[in-house]
Order: sequence, then structure tokens, then C-alpha cells
Amino acid sequence: MNENNKINVFGGSGFIGSRFCEKFKFDIIKNDRSDYTIKSNNILYLISTVDNYNIHNNLHIDIDTNLKILMNLLENLPKNENIVFNFVSSWFVYGQNNEIPFREDYSHCNPTGFYSITKHCAEQLLISFCQTFNIKYRIFRLANVLGEGDMKISKKKNALQYLIKEITQNRDVELYYGGKVLRDYIYIDDVCDAIKLCIDKAPYNQIINIGNGEPYTFGDLIQKSIDYAESKSNIIHINPTQFHNVVQVRHSYLDITKLRSYGFSSKYDIDTIIHNLVDFYKQKG
Repeated sequence: MNENNKINVFGGSGFIGSRFCEKFKFDIIKNDRSDYTIKSNNILYLISTVDNYNIHNNLHIDIDTNLKILMNLLENLPKNENIVFNFVSSWFVYGQNNEIPFREDYSHCNPTGFYSITKHCAEQLLISFCQTFNIKYRIFRLANVLGEGDMKISKKKNALQYLIKEITQNRDVELYYGGKVLRDYIYIDDVCDAIKLCIDKAPYNQIINIGNGEPYTFGDLIQKSIDYAESKSNIIHINPTQFHNVVQVRHSYLDITKLRSYGFSSKYDIDTIIHNLVDFYKQKG
């Protein structure tokens, strides 16, 4: 494959980036974190923080990671019409007060929390830069991504997967809102396939939702996990913290009509994802 036809990956050591590079190893050029050299016309950018909780211990990290590093790369970007910049973003940018399912054509996003706000700001800066210099772009807004390779799961990030791990160890789990929270989940291999499909087939200068497009009730998924794991875990209902109420969106799932129009169909349903995770954490012990 011609080097200019390969995908130049920035952020290839994280959960999604590393799996993408593994699946499509013959189609990519992976840069080290501090290497801003452009090695192909086709760029996939995944460098990012992962949750809204940095505000408690580092006010700068979301700005430094989500905005300043992006600016460092854009400074090195050749300003020509052959460049395509594929930017991985998050459903978090939709924020509060938008109707579900979230659609890409919403004219107003209201993100809350430093992670969410800086991801939306990065989108806007990228669009402005690309429009100014006639560079093509795509923005991928991902749903919650689940998979065995995520080493950063916690109560703060990827809470469902973290609680599934707790369930396999027979620990009690605490839920906000009685578990009546809607989320859209997609398996790591499906999200990598969707990104590759969009890079290959999606029109330029688009925002594209990537998820399963299904609303799953959080409490139901926890109960499924307990049942499949034959766990002794109890569900304990607690009140959300003030911070959670400020920054978190209670209900979210994505309209993926646009993604499906490119031919996407997920291979992993939610039951299969839960079974895979339960089996993985049980085997891991």
C-alpha cells in the first residue's frame, strides 16, 4: 500500500487506538505520542483525556491534552486539499438539554465538565482550521465503548465495565437513580470497524455518530451481569453526588442513521458483550 493511502494514527497506544492498530496493522502508520510528523494524507487522531474528573486534581490536563496537543499537530499539518483529518470525539459533547437519540445535526451542544467542554472546543477549532485551509475532515462521536483491553476502567470512566468486574468478584455495586439511566454501548471491535468504514466510505466534512443506536437501561445490564456471572453481588441504590448531577447527562443514546447508511452493522449485541466481559474477568481472577 502507498504510504499516503495508509492511516497515520496519533494516539495509537490507548484503548481504542491500540486495538485499531492491531486490527488494521497493514493499513496504518503509528506515531509515538510526542511525534507530530505527518506521514500520510489520511490522519486518525485519538489523543484525549477520558473523563470529567480531572477538575479535582489537575485543572490544566484536559486543556493541555485535548487542545494544546491538537494545536501542536495542526501546526505541522500540510495545508493542502489532499489531507483528511479524522478526529475521534465523544457523545459527551451533546451535553445537557438535547433530546435523545442525539443527532449530528443538532445546532446547539451544551457540554458540562472539563473533558466534555474541551472535546467540543477541539471539534470547533478543528472545523475552523480545516475550513480556513481547505482541509477535509470527519468527526466521530463515539458512544460508550466496552472491551477487554480497557485498562483505565473505574467508577469515573467506563463505569459499567468496572462494575461488571466488581460483580465477578461478588462485590456489591452502587447505582444512581435506581439504575434508571439510559446509555448506548458498543464493543471495541465494532467501533474500530466503524471508524475504518467511515474513513474508507464516509463523505468528507461530516460529524458521524458511532454506537449501537440502542438505549440500554443501566440497571438492567447490571442485573444481566449478576445473573450470567452467578454472582452474590447486591445492588445498592444511592443518591448521586452533586458533582455527578452537574457534569453527567442522565440519559443518552445516539442516532446512527448516517453510520448505517454507509453499510455499518454491529457484530456484537449487548448480551454477547456482557458475556465476554464476565468471562474475561472471571478468568483473570
